[in-house]
Amino acid sequence: MAIPNDPFILFSYVNTCLRDQGITLEEFCKANGIDMDALTEKLRAAGFTYDAEQRKFR
Repeated sequence: MAIPNDPFILFSYVNTCLRDQGITLEEFCKANGIDMDALTEKLRAAGFTYDAEQRKFR
């Protein structure tokens, strides 16, 4: 499945997956074949940062 391209929809999609599956960002990216640095940068450019302790973007 392709992930959303729009950064705001992507933000919601990733956080929902992390919460529902109870996984880390690294685990999510590995399971979906996603470059974690590229994903993090795309969301950072939209104003979101990853909180590893809470396992979600803010």
